[in-house]
Amino acid sequence: MNSPECGKEELLFDCRRLLDSAHNGIVVIDRKGIIRFYNRAARSIFNDGDRPVIGEHFRDVRPEAWPEFRRVLETGLPQIGKKIELPQATIIANRAPIRCQGKVIGVISIFQDISEYETLISQLQAYRQIKGELEAIFESSYDGLYITDGRANTLRVNKAYERITGLSGRLLIGRNMRDLVKEKVFDSSVTLEVLKRKEPVTLIQRIQGRKEVMVTGSPIVDEKGEIAFVVTNVRDITELNRLKADLERARRISSRMAEYMREQKGLERALDKIIVKSPKMIQVLKTAVQVAKTDTSVLLYGESGVGKSMMADLIHRLSPRKNKPLVRIHCGAIPDPLIESELFGYERGAFTGAAWSGKAGLVETAHGGTLVLDEVAELSLSAQVKLLEVIENKTFTRLGATVPTRVDVRVIAATHQDLEKRIGQGSFRQDLFYRLNGVPIEIPPLRERPEDIAPIALSSLEKLNRAHGFQKRLSAAALDALCRYSYPGNIRELIHIVERMFTMSEGETIDAEDLPWEIRSGVPASSRVWRKGMSLARAVEQFEEEVIREALRQSGSAEEAAQVLGIHYTTLWRKAKKYALSLQK
Repeated sequence: MNSPECGKEELLFDCRRLLDSAHNGIVVIDRKGIIRFYNRAARSIFNDGDRPVIGEHFRDVRPEAWPEFRRVLETGLPQIGKKIELPQATIIANRAPIRCQGKVIGVISIFQDISEYETLISQLQAYRQIKGELEAIFESSYDGLYITDGRANTLRVNKAYERITGLSGRLLIGRNMRDLVKEKVFDSSVTLEVLKRKEPVTLIQRIQGRKEVMVTGSPIVDEKGEIAFVVTNVRDITELNRLKADLERARRISSRMAEYMREQKGLERALDKIIVKSPKMIQVLKTAVQVAKTDTSVLLYGESGVGKSMMADLIHRLSPRKNKPLVRIHCGAIPDPLIESELFGYERGAFTGAAWSGKAGLVETAHGGTLVLDEVAELSLSAQVKLLEVIENKTFTRLGATVPTRVDVRVIAATHQDLEKRIGQGSFRQDLFYRLNGVPIEIPPLRERPEDIAPIALSSLEKLNRAHGFQKRLSAAALDALCRYSYPGNIRELIHIVERMFTMSEGETIDAEDLPWEIRSGVPASSRVWRKGMSLARAVEQFEEEVIREALRQSGSAEEAAQVLGIHYTTLWRKAKKYALSLQK
């Protein structure tokens, strides 16, 4: 700033009103380093507040910047674009000497806070990185991707789409789907269907009259609820159709028995003990697999012997808790006076006969894992209250304790009874029912899924052969007879019948003559009559076996069955052992 009319140096610093309104920070010092001007923007950037700085030496106010200012005073060389990192901001400063008659009489520094710009730059870089990642994902998809806007104009296709369809993106981008359908590039458009129905659509599309693909269009809506884009996933099903035809040919060649065994072995490897072929049970398994991923309570319905225990095991094995305890409690097998102490434990001296050290309950031993409550309808009302506390609050209180214990368990309940009916009778709490009934799964009886009979029978026989070193097999007549029977005892009855045939048959082939009479005749065991050649003792035993079997099937527990039959529980246990009947529901 050279001027012949500069006059006194003081005149150079008489522009306060003009510079004080500037957005950028401005600091002016004289040749001695005394601050002559310090505008409002500078105070704001440096957080100086109302501190009096005019007239102070610059090194006392900004000691970190004084060496640079002194260098400008000494050399007369400006400093342009100096970046300065402050705790509260990042600034860019320009420092220039003030000259009068060729002499340096001070320094003016003009600087700007660029923190906001750096934030914007950082965000822009992040957006660029995200865009690059999305581009990479878009192009790395093995399936074809086709994107249009809300008016069916083509925006993008990926390389996989070009590979699958043989169409070039250059010829498609910018084209409207209606025109492409009119030109018979496509025989139909899933995009137009999505725009029409306003929901995801899947259909088979033929491209240029040759290639067949499966396309699924999904709408993407904007904040106004209007369709902004349609994303279409494209898969080549030509190879799938060929594989399907090959599989059908293989199935025609294979016998029905080989098909049963092959499907059974594959399913046994995948789901261990669960054997499924019927559509009803496949749907049940799908539900079980889905619910296993969560911690939702599950209520398993079904007659005795349908496989509720195996279903509970499957849900546990497929859940995130699979490496934690699986504790099973048969609610009907524990006497009412003991059920609370067995489930929830007790403190020392809680009641007469209690262990000196106290005892942890079965619920506590399942911490972190899964608690399976078989025949939950048998729980007393007081135990139901405590179980509700476990589900709702993840706590329970031992008998004799005053402080609740925290526990993390997933509850799976099972019953063959109508809980809603029990609620109406006042023997089951409605609030507990709603908590247990998070996901209800009803397992159909074996008579409603006859497709499962042959695989279960063959699998049971195979296991017996492996265990005993035999090679017994079922004849076609025996298998057909098994498939015609109604099985009031469900899977448990079928397995017991196979075990009986395996034990009693003499040759390697188990024929229809080796089956129990009720299986051969198709008449349930409860409808048997005396046959010629049958002794009175055998007829009485047979009748007794079936009466006990039916009582166990219709009762909620072995104790209830014994009470209905008017015999002691130990007598029932002894007779059940004699006839190879299970007391577990």
